[in-house]
This record gives sequence, structure tokens and C-alpha cells, in this order.
Amino acid sequence: MDGTAAGPEHASPEVPHPARMYDYYLGGRDHFEADARAAEAVAAAIPSIPAEARANRDFMARATRWLAAERGVRQFLDIGSGLPTEPGLHQVAQAVSPEAKVVYSDRDPFVLRHARAMLRGTAEGSTAYVRADVTDPESILDAPGLSDTIDLGRPVALSLNAVVHFVPDEQHPYDIVRTLLGALPAGSHLVLTHTTADFRGRARRTATEPRTWGCPPLRPRTRREVARFFDGLELADPGLVLPHRWRPSRETPADLSGADVPSYAGVARKP
Repeated sequence: MDGTAAGPEHASPEVPHPARMYDYYLGGRDHFEADARAAEAVAAAIPSIPAEARANRDFMARATRWLAAERGVRQFLDIGSGLPTEPGLHQVAQAVSPEAKVVYSDRDPFVLRHARAMLRGTAEGSTAYVRADVTDPESILDAPGLSDTIDLGRPVALSLNAVVHFVPDEQHPYDIVRTLLGALPAGSHLVLTHTTADFRGRARRTATEPRTWGCPPLRPRTRREVARFFDGLELADPGLVLPHRWRPSRETPADLSGADVPSYAGVARKP
């Protein structure tokens, strides 16, 4: 689950909302009792979700910090960003480089309204939010909020964290990623996490409960399938790994397994 899930135009505190449920998993404060109940019910069906959400979020912070500090990236495009939960990508990037520019994109109007009220960047940098759908990559690339903030002639870090596993095969997820990367210059990076069923004896359950609360079904992919998103790119060490094993910090839990965090994560440079 993440902010790419479709949400109602008028979010109600009595109706669970996928973005607020994700916030609950991350220990945030922007959710209601109905969201907490729904999140717990989904976690009962898919026990790995809370740990996966946290590992995914922590990976985002480490990857963003590394790109800003070690690769000199100053522009970031985060697609399917969901509700702003601290630390946000812009906070991580601008802590390293105050002039960093960040664009968040999500299709959910509730998320958009909430983000506009909360997002605050540094005076030197820029932070913007555009409403667009990952399944229509041109709508993201053509959004005025993107071109007003990011210079597509300079390297960009494209973040697709916990997003593409919501895109079914018939919507051509590999073409979507290629289209987005095709608009970015050499020296840009792809940051991606994706759920998998590799660590389970049977396909990961895509229970009816998440769909009931507005979350699209998951499409778990194998390691080989996830690796295809990085075709033609230069994977940074340690390659395609479990999220918590990508350049872990001292605070990163070391005792988690693939069953605990059934996802792959990677960062790669466009040559």
C-alpha cells in the first residue's frame, strides 16, 4: 500500500483511506481510528506489511541521502509519494544540500490537498507537488509543477518506491519506467522498491480486504522480473537486495529476513 492507491475525492474520517493507513504503519499521526482498524485488519491478512512499510521508508531515506551526498544529485522526482511522513524525501535531500529541488507526484486528491498544506522546504531549494498518475507517465512529465521546479536537462533521481507493484502487467509497467527514464539525462538515477513472493511457498496473498479499502491488488514480481526495471542502467552496490540490506546504517534492523520484508530494492545510474 502507498499513496498511488486511488482515493475518494472527499476523504471521510469514518472511511479508511489507504494513504492514512500507510501513515499508521509508519507510526505517523495523520490517520483516524477507522484507518487504524483497517490497517490492523490488512496486517492480519498480510503480516509483513508493517515491517515492509518501515523498511521501505528507511531505504528511501538512506538512498536519498547517499544520492545527494555521494552522487551529487540535486533534483528528485518522487512518484506515488503518499502522505508526507517525516522525514520526507525533501527533508532528507535538503539536509544534505539545501538547494535540492524535489517534486512529489500522486494521483490521489486527498493526498495532494494534505501535502500542499504540510510540505515546507528550505529557502534555497524548491518543493512542489503535482497530481498525476504513474500509469500515464506523460501526465507527470508534462505537468507544469514539474517543469517549474525541475530542469530535465540536468540529472534527476526518479523514486518509484512501493509503486510499480500496483501496476498490473496489462498496463505495461516496464514501458512506464522506460518512458520516465527516457525523459531524464545521463547521470540520472532510478530508485525502486518492489514487493515479491520469492520468499514464500505460494504467491503472496492479494486479499480482498485491501481492495475493499481502496487499495489496488498487488502484483508481486520475482527478482528477475524486478531486475528488468534496471535494464540498461548501472546498479550501485550492493545491487538488487532486500531494502534493509541496501547500505544499512547502524540503526537498520539486521535480523529481518525476506519473509519479514518481502521486497527488493535497488539504485541505478543512467549511463
